[in-house]
Amino acid sequence: MTEPGSVEVTSLLHRWTLGDRSALESLMPLVYAELRRLARRSIAAEQPGHTLQTTALVHEAYLKLVRQDRAQWKDRAHFLGVAAQMMRRILIDYARAARTDKRRVMVGAISLDDAHPRAPARPVDFLDLHEALEELQG
Repeated sequence: MTEPGSVEVTSLLHRWTLGDRSALESLMPLVYAELRRLARRSIAAEQPGHTLQTTALVHEAYLKLVRQDRAQWKDRAHFLGVAAQMMRRILIDYARAARTDKRRVMVGAISLDDAHPRAPARPVDFLDLHEALEELQG
């Protein structure tokens, strides 16, 4: 059984493949809700604390999809499958970038002032220190 609008989506995909840019404008409202579901599912499978939002993922995938000039879209399922793969790649790239940023922060530059321990606020009386250590030893 085909999904409602599936024939229309397939027709728009074929028109888009043939270079009809207006077909793309008509296509997106028909598949947007499904793209959001795919994005939500993909993000739910990610590590906790992931900050990429559903809408941002859909829009990133859309930008990649519209650049697929040589794609020969078969039908709605083919289009959504490619969209799901693109979302996965976007999430992988996003995770790699976040990991790189985290490493960069950990390895950040430290000034010599910060690396060198600061002198105590009051001067140390070495004679008092020596006597205290002697007392502790014995």
